[in-house]
Amino acid sequence: MLTRTSLSANAAEFANIIDNGCFSGADARPLPHEHGIDSLTHLLADTRARAGSLYIIGNGGSAAVASHAVTDFFNVGGLRAMTLHDSSTLTCFSNDYGYEHAFSRRAERLLTDHDVLIAISSSGQSANIRNACEAARQRAAAVVTLSGFKPDNPLRTMGDINYWLDSDDYGMVEIGHLFLLHYVADLLGMDWNGDKHG
Repeated sequence: MLTRTSLSANAAEFANIIDNGCFSGADARPLPHEHGIDSLTHLLADTRARAGSLYIIGNGGSAAVASHAVTDFFNVGGLRAMTLHDSSTLTCFSNDYGYEHAFSRRAERLLTDHDVLIAISSSGQSANIRNACEAARQRAAAVVTLSGFKPDNPLRTMGDINYWLDSDDYGMVEIGHLFLLHYVADLLGMDWNGDKHG
């Protein structure tokens, strides 16, 4: 017989993880939750106003989070939003430059100083995600990181805004990242006057 925790116990654990999530700025100093959310929302609203683009990347489950979030930011938040994991391009760049550069080579060619890269990695260890952040910084794009697991993971200090969840459970971290992105997309949608159903 399978042993399991109850759904309500998992929900309580998830709420605790979200409550204890930590935002930080480029200087790695912690930011209060509301300040972190406001900073992220204003960054994306400014990107929308400047007709900049939002790129979101991740591997595996985090790639699925990226795809879902792109739909919300595009449809609800009015942003020019896209992922960088189209299968043909991803396999081409991985084959030609190595998987660790699959996103960074595209970031070098696409991103501008009007754009934002959101980089998602549950562990914060993925070399291809970290390399993309470095490429985005070289292009003067803003960088937002979402990570979890160890508090000293390298991705956690690579963004202008960083969000870290104190959990080593992939499911909790991935859903926590999606929860944040969905919430921010909804905030952006509240003041967007574009035709969302055009």
